[in-house]
Amino acid sequence: MTPDELKNLIEELRALPKENEWTEFKSSYCKPQIIGEYLSALSNSACQENRDYAYLVFGIENESHQIIGTSFKPSKEKVGNEELENWLARLLEPRIDFKIFEFSLSGKALVLFRIDSTANRPVKFKGEAFIRVGSYKKKLKDYPEKERKIWQKSKNIVFERGFALKNASSDQVLKLLSYPDIYKLLDSPLPASSREILEKLEQEKLTKKRLDQYHVTNLGALLFANDLSNFEYLGRKAPRVVIYKGKNRLRTIKEQTGAKGYAVGFEGTTHQ
Repeated sequence: MTPDELKNLIEELRALPKENEWTEFKSSYCKPQIIGEYLSALSNSACQENRDYAYLVFGIENESHQIIGTSFKPSKEKVGNEELENWLARLLEPRIDFKIFEFSLSGKALVLFRIDSTANRPVKFKGEAFIRVGSYKKKLKDYPEKERKIWQKSKNIVFERGFALKNASSDQVLKLLSYPDIYKLLDSPLPASSREILEKLEQEKLTKKRLDQYHVTNLGALLFANDLSNFEYLGRKAPRVVIYKGKNRLRTIKEQTGAKGYAVGFEGTTHQ
């Protein structure tokens, strides 16, 4: 995240009436064990609240939301001989993604943990799952109705709405997706400004904007990728055409795997 994006996000969080299920403010450093428990609780709660991310912020006073700064520097912290970030990631199950940002605002040091929402099951830390009840951290096992909701959400996940790539810049999105073909298929003129194009991509649910960055949906990548190998988890879903000799599949005459998304690469795959 850029300095401006971090500033805007902190201002958004400070504007909240109080801490909630997906945001926790800390005025000072706390023990690694406690941080790990918060990662579990916040990720699980973000899932329940339909949020992409949860946030743990050091250097902001809880009641007033004033920026007071912190001396906590995660990049220099260790648990035994292991770096804090790696120690935390290793003990989370499943291994959700989280990013740590150390930066200054109003001349004071802040630390932000941006935590991905869990996608398919409760996140545990050291074998124990946690949840937020309002602004309090609790053990998930004591709230079975909340745990059921997390598992139920996993059953209702629509693959096409998931993200093939997160936190891309606008330039990256326009390079990764064949947007001229989108307008061709929609029989619409291509706009002159990239802003209009990006708005159209989001309108068609091919991307989702978050602050000044973009998530590319699985739908957007599968249909309109210039190269599916640019999307780590979709390379194996590339279109594949196999021509067999005779009526069975014993002998292959020709096999071709496409690189582009289905909507933009189908014609080339079938005609070659």
